[in-house]
Amino acid sequence: MDYREIITIEPGKRSGQACIRGLRITVADVLGYLASGMSQQEILEDFPSLREEDILACLAYAADRERSTSIRVA
Repeated sequence: MDYREIITIEPGKRSGQACIRGLRITVADVLGYLASGMSQQEILEDFPSLREEDILACLAYAADRERSTSIRVA
């Protein structure tokens, strides 16, 4: 999944947070919903402008950020 086609960062929108397709829904919002126990289907029902690939892009973005910030211990 190439999340770079879905996740956008615009300085004037949501204080420069990573958003989905230029919408005002942030990656952090979606990750928070998932962490609180919402299913993907529940999120999609609550936010009709989202698609399943948007949620997967949020997960891919988070995984990529985690990999890039992890400290490697030898």
